[in-house]
This record gives sequence, C-alpha cells and structure tokens, in this order.
Amino acid sequence: MVSITISPAGRAPAVARGLPCVIDIPGKQADDTTVGDVMAALHKKFPKASFIQSRQKVTLKDSRNALQREDKLADAGVPDGGELLVKDLGHQISWKTVFLVEYAGPLVIHPLVYHFPKVFWGGPVYHSTLQRFVYALVMIHFVKRELETLFVHRFSHDTMPVINIFKNSAHYHLLSGLVLALSVYSPNFGALSPYIRGTIRDDPSFIWACTIVWIFAEMSNLITHIKLRNLRPVGTRKRAIPYGYGFSLVSFPNYFFETLAWLTIAVMTGSYMAWVFLVVATGQMYIWAAKKHRAYKKEFGSAYPKGRKAMFPFIA
Repeated sequence: MVSITISPAGRAPAVARGLPCVIDIPGKQADDTTVGDVMAALHKKFPKASFIQSRQKVTLKDSRNALQREDKLADAGVPDGGELLVKDLGHQISWKTVFLVEYAGPLVIHPLVYHFPKVFWGGPVYHSTLQRFVYALVMIHFVKRELETLFVHRFSHDTMPVINIFKNSAHYHLLSGLVLALSVYSPNFGALSPYIRGTIRDDPSFIWACTIVWIFAEMSNLITHIKLRNLRPVGTRKRAIPYGYGFSLVSFPNYFFETLAWLTIAVMTGSYMAWVFLVVATGQMYIWAAKKHRAYKKEFGSAYPKGRKAMFPFIA
C-alpha cells in the first residue's frame, strides 16, 4: 500500500474541504503508482462532492505544471509518504463536445440566412454563382471539421472548463456564422448586384480557380490532421516530432492551410466581414502555433528541426 499526503494548491476547494489529508492506495507499490491512481483515490475520498478526476490538477509542491495521469510517482520524484498539491479546475466539459457544438453553429446559421432571405432582407435574393459556391465551400468546411472531431482528432486533454464552450462558440457562431453569412448572402453579392454583375466575381474561371486553391488547402489541412493523429497512439498523450507533408517548413501546417482556405474565401468575395474573420482567426491560430512551437522546442531540444517556423514558412 502507498500513502500520499494531498494538500490544496492555495485555499481548500469547496469540493474537498477535508484537505489536506492522507490517502491510501492499496495494492500498489511506490514504483508502479501513477498520478491517475492518486486522482482516483482522491475522488473516492470525496464522492459526494463530485471531485472527479477531470476537475483535478495535480502538481508537485515546487511546480505549477500539471502531472499527467499516466505519470508514475517514482518518475516524478514522489516517494511513499510524499506530498502532492491539487487544485479544483471547476466544472469541465469534453473537448470533443465543445468542438462539435462550435462547428455546428455555422452549419445551422448559413442555411438559414441563405435559404430564407425574406426574413433578413424583406424579399428574395437571386443568388449569384459566387454565393452558391461560397455557400457550398463553407458548409463543406464545417462538415469536414465535425467529421474530423468524431473520427480524426486525438485530444491531449480530455476536458476544458465549461465556460470555454461559450467563448469558443461565440467565435464560430458569430464571426464565421452570422456575420459572414449576413455579408456574403446579402443582395449586395446577388446575381443582379453591380458589385457582381459583369465583374471578375461573375467570371466562372475566377471562381473555379479560387475553388481549386480552396480544395488544395482543405485537403492539405486534412492530411496534416491525420499525420498528427497517427503520432499519438490511442489512449495516450504521447508527443512526437511530426515529419512529412507540410511539416518540413512549419510546426503547424494545419493552421497555415486553414488560413489559406479562409484567405481564398476572402479573395473570392471581397467581403469586409470575410477579411475581418480571416484576420481574427489567423491571429488566434498564430498565437496557438507560437505557444506550441515553443513547447516543441523545449521538450525535444536539439532534436527538433532548427529551420522550422511556427506557422508561416520562412517568416514566423
């Protein structure tokens, strides 16, 4: 049996008022006890308070970095009778659920705006070829994202704070959903609009050229997602250096190719709102890419390819 002292990281959380306490893990030896065993024992000690494992952030006394469930206490330097800190992360929701909800928004909003113009503009909109293409591309993009969430992505974390579903969904439901739809499906982009009629945006060659670029970007994004999936065995949080298609120049080509896809939509339409969404989305993806790029370099050190940039080839 292994005994570990659990202390609160700061004030004792409401779901574990009995902290600090000593928990016993029967049937285990010091060298094979994992952080997951500790979390399960802690949940068992406070069952009525629902201090489930996804709410627990377990750390060493002198560190703010969370220990992973599969980490062994011996490897982390925690002996039998040692001490760990725990923090309550609050109510959690699965990453998969958040992704499904945030991508579902545009899949509902775009058809409503496209097919019911009388509700939004008081009369019919004679859709241009451009609008028909953009509608199809946007819908395909978000169906693809839903399918990737269900069958491709392997998340490094099981859950996130429940409040994040509102923040994440606002980005997609409002910017790439309502705002973009109200812009590109409006009469200003319709078949009879002087902005469209007789211009390059009424030229099938231009529309198809942009569509081909968009298809390339979306397929490339999918390929890189599959490569990232294959780096992480099922049921693990293992990280490895990605190589191959797209990864020779940047650490996160999936973000680069998604940026290219939305850039194509912005160029096709010329919509101010499409450009606004492109800038906001690209900025957010670059923040993620730069943070993860630094983590790669810190974790793998000299083994990590020195010439790679975070997201944009040869730039940043």
